[in-house]
Amino acid sequence: MILGTAGHIDHGKTALVRALTGFDTDRLPEEKRRGITIELGFAPLELDGVGTVGVVDVPGHEAFVRTMLAGAAGVDLALLVIAADEGVMPQTREHLGILGVLGIRGGVVALTKVDLVDDEMLELAAADVAELLAGSPLHGAAVIPVSARTGQGLDALRRALASAALGVPARDALDLFRMPVDRAFTVKGTGTVVTGTVWSGSVAREDALRVFPGGAAVRVRGVESHDHAVDAGRAGQRVALAVTGVDRETLSRGTVLVNAADSWAESDRMRADVALFDDAGVALTARTRVRLHLGTAEVGARVVARGGPVAPGAAAAVRLVLDQPLTARGGDRFVLRSASPLTTIGGGVITDPVPPLRRVP
Repeated sequence: MILGTAGHIDHGKTALVRALTGFDTDRLPEEKRRGITIELGFAPLELDGVGTVGVVDVPGHEAFVRTMLAGAAGVDLALLVIAADEGVMPQTREHLGILGVLGIRGGVVALTKVDLVDDEMLELAAADVAELLAGSPLHGAAVIPVSARTGQGLDALRRALASAALGVPARDALDLFRMPVDRAFTVKGTGTVVTGTVWSGSVAREDALRVFPGGAAVRVRGVESHDHAVDAGRAGQRVALAVTGVDRETLSRGTVLVNAADSWAESDRMRADVALFDDAGVALTARTRVRLHLGTAEVGARVVARGGPVAPGAAAAVRLVLDQPLTARGGDRFVLRSASPLTTIGGGVITDPVPPLRRVP
């Protein structure tokens, strides 16, 4: 199971993950210097009655929403972090909207930095959070006041996370293997290594895989999960795969690994059901350029609807016309962002990943 953080910059996501897991997910010198999360961070979290949950810590700055989206891909459970001294902020709302588009319905809210506020301010912040959650994907989620600095509320937060995790359906390890790549790098003596969340199926040493886009063949030399060698990586786990057959550049973020024996394909046309936020601020026409985020991939796209423009607050069956091909399955969820300004405007669900070549749905 994968737990993903969400929330505004400087609301204490990384500090909270460190307090819960003992791992500092800010690993880049630039992150240390600036005191903000820029890249995705990962850590294991032990929960009583659940076991090891993989944590994905995402950036909260508006400039790194595209990175947040790559991290949110494959998340089962959300940890929405809201600072008690600031309350609900722009990226709090945007991240919550993204969780809804991605179909994430389970989660816990951490009301952080409670050591910095008095009882009256804490009460106001809690009311602000309650208003935000009403009618949202996290409606009814536990709200736990915590302080990463003093440790207040951490045990209660662990219990709330464990309770929420037990309500999340397990993924199918017998399904077709698929893993969107979120990092690729070279390790001396090992070669090319990629990391990601296993969306479905399982992967083991010596498995033959394919990389999309392109369909290049690779072979797995080794599998690790949370820095430990394992026999296999299974659906819902964070894994690192040592692979041979292609160079690191072929396995950049946005590519996807699938089992070579299965009939996967890529396409630059897909059918989908799309819905725009009420405050999207833009109607989608056949000429409107958007950024489409699916898995860890981000591509330019146009949205073509049979009935004409898709207005804010509306939903429609559409054809997606992509700048680069993607590999998807029916039921995959994606997020749409406007090309200029870069804001999240809605998203949808793939209904046909390889439709016939036609101009309209």
